[in-house]
Amino acid sequence: MSAEDIVKCEERYNKSKMVHSIMRHVAEKTATPIEDLYKAIGWPLNKKYGHAIDAFKLSITNPNVWQEVSFPSEAVKTELQTYISKRLTPQPTKVRADIEVTCFGYDGIDAVKDALRQAEAKNTKETQVKVKLVSPPLYVLTSQTLDKQHGIDTLHTAIDDITASIKEAGGACVIKMQPKAVTETDDAELQALMDKRERENAEVSGDEDESESDEGIAEA
Repeated sequence: MSAEDIVKCEERYNKSKMVHSIMRHVAEKTATPIEDLYKAIGWPLNKKYGHAIDAFKLSITNPNVWQEVSFPSEAVKTELQTYISKRLTPQPTKVRADIEVTCFGYDGIDAVKDALRQAEAKNTKETQVKVKLVSPPLYVLTSQTLDKQHGIDTLHTAIDDITASIKEAGGACVIKMQPKAVTETDDAELQALMDKRERENAEVSGDEDESESDEGIAEA
C-alpha cells in the first residue's frame, strides 16, 4: 500500500471507531440492538454520504440529513440527535494578536483610543473582536471563532484598520505577535504578564506618593 492509501485507511478506521462509539451509546441508552441501529441509520448514511460520521456532523447544521432515515423508535432519534449535538458540535477557537499603539502627536491618547475602536467597529453577531490593555502601549486583540483561519484574517483586518487610523494622527502600530490560535496556557501567561504590569504600576504610583510626602515634610 502507498503512504496515501495508509492515511486514507487510518482516517476511515478512526471515523468508524467514532461512529461505533456513538451507536453503542445510543444502543445502551435505548435498549436497542446495535445491529438494528446500523441497519436503519449507519449503513444507509454510509451509502449516501460516504461515511456516517460525515452525515452526523452535517446534521448539526442541516437537519434534512435525517429525512430519509427510518429510526427504530422516537427514543433512538432523540438520543442520537442529542448525543451528536453534544459530542460533535465544533468548539470555538480563540485567536489573539499583540500590538503596540503609540501616538506622540497633538491628539495623543485620544488618537490611540479612536484607533483601537476601529478594531471593534466591524463586529457582528458571528464575529467579535475585543481589545484588552496589557500596559501602554501594549494591547491584545482577541476573537472566538469556529473557523481558525477566518479568525486570524479578522484580526489582520482589525490591525490594518487600527494602523490606518493611528497613522492619520501621526502615530504608529507595531505588531508584537502575529494573529494566531492560542491555548489556555497562552491565556495564563498573558494574565500573569498583566498582573505583573499592574503590580509594577502600583509600585511606581506608591513611590510617587512617598516622594510627594517627603517633599511636603521638607518644605514644612
